[in-house]
Amino acid sequence: MKGAEFINEIRRRMADESGKSPTDRAVAARLGMSVQSLSNWQARGDITASQVAKLLVRVELAAAQRTQAGALRPIVEFFSLEKALIGAGDNYSIFKVKNENGAHPYLAGLKIELDNHHGIYIFHDSRGRALYAGKARSQSLWKEINLVYNRDRQLQNILRVNHPERRQDFRTSDEIRRQIRKAQVRLHELAAYVSAYAVADGMIGDLESLLIRAFPNDLLNKRMENFS
Repeated sequence: MKGAEFINEIRRRMADESGKSPTDRAVAARLGMSVQSLSNWQARGDITASQVAKLLVRVELAAAQRTQAGALRPIVEFFSLEKALIGAGDNYSIFKVKNENGAHPYLAGLKIELDNHHGIYIFHDSRGRALYAGKARSQSLWKEINLVYNRDRQLQNILRVNHPERRQDFRTSDEIRRQIRKAQVRLHELAAYVSAYAVADGMIGDLESLLIRAFPNDLLNKRMENFS
C-alpha cells in the first residue's frame, strides 16, 4: 500500500465520523504528528509493517493525550450565587440571566456552558468552605445544580429564630416563640458560591466519590459514595 492511499483511507473514515472532510491539520492531530510529517507520509511509496506499527504507537499516545486534556475542565469556580425566585413558588435558581436591562452576556454564557455539560459541582458557604458536592451525569449541570439548590434534606440544619413575616408589633427575644431552635433549611439558604467542572462521563461517578470520601466531615452529603 502506498502512503497516500493509507492516509486517504484514514481521511475517509474521519469524514464518515464527522460528516465532513477533515483538514490536514485535523488528520495530523489524530495521528499524533505534524502537518509536515503527514505530507511526508503521503509522499511515501510502499509503506512497511514497521512504519505502520510505529504510527500506531503514536496514535495511541495522541489519543491518550486528547482523553486527558478533555477529561476534566473547570467551567466556573467560586461563582457568587445570586438566587432568583422562580415563578410564584418558593424555589430559586442560582442566578437569573435576564433583568430589566436585558440578558447579561456573562450569565448567559455561563448558563449555556452549564446546560451543555455533565460533570461535578461543589457548593460553598460564605467563607468559601465546601458544603456539598454532587454530580450531574443523567442531566445537565444547570438542571442538577438548581434541583439540589432547592432540595429538602434532613442534614441541612441550623439553629435560628423564627421571626414573623406578617405585620405585627415587635417583641423581644425572651418570648417563648422567639427562642433559638434547630431548623431544616435548603442549600439556597446556606450556599454563597458554586463551582462547576465539566468531566468525561466515565469519570463523573468516581470523581464525586473521591470528593465525598476525602472530606466526609466537611460536606453535607448523606451517602458515602463508593468507587465503581
